[in-house]
Amino acid sequence: MSSSKAAYSHLIKRGANPGGGSGGGGGGRTMNANKDYSINLSVQQVLSLWVQGTSLQHFTEMWYWVFLWCLFSSLFVHGAVGLLMLVMLQRHRRGRLITLVLVSVGFLASLSGGVITSAAVAGVYRVAGKDMAPLQALVFGVGQTTLSIVISFSRILATL
Repeated sequence: MSSSKAAYSHLIKRGANPGGGSGGGGGGRTMNANKDYSINLSVQQVLSLWVQGTSLQHFTEMWYWVFLWCLFSSLFVHGAVGLLMLVMLQRHRRGRLITLVLVSVGFLASLSGGVITSAAVAGVYRVAGKDMAPLQALVFGVGQTTLSIVISFSRILATL
């Protein structure tokens, strides 16, 4: 494996006896000691939708990929709204401060919500024993941002 690939992916090595015992009572279950399970945790892989293998299989991979797509789409939306706010509030005395505070609070709120909902999505996939395609991670991540925009602009929260 080249050093550039090693920098972008973490490897988990599992031995024949994960519990550390050397006894023969393995219950009929044997594993190859040289087997590597590659976890795709590279931002470059996420943005290019390239996964080593065919799909995301580990909880960590699924959570990371969905979260990064939620993060990037949220950055895009909050960046665009921040620029709009700067233009609209350019003549206001404290327009820059208002823009900075509101964009920061909105981004941090969507970031913390994205961490939790991404973990929930990955947990459901993992418990169900399903693999996640990279395109599904994109749809779930961007969908989280889209849903938060729809809920923010609707009057649903005002009725609670």
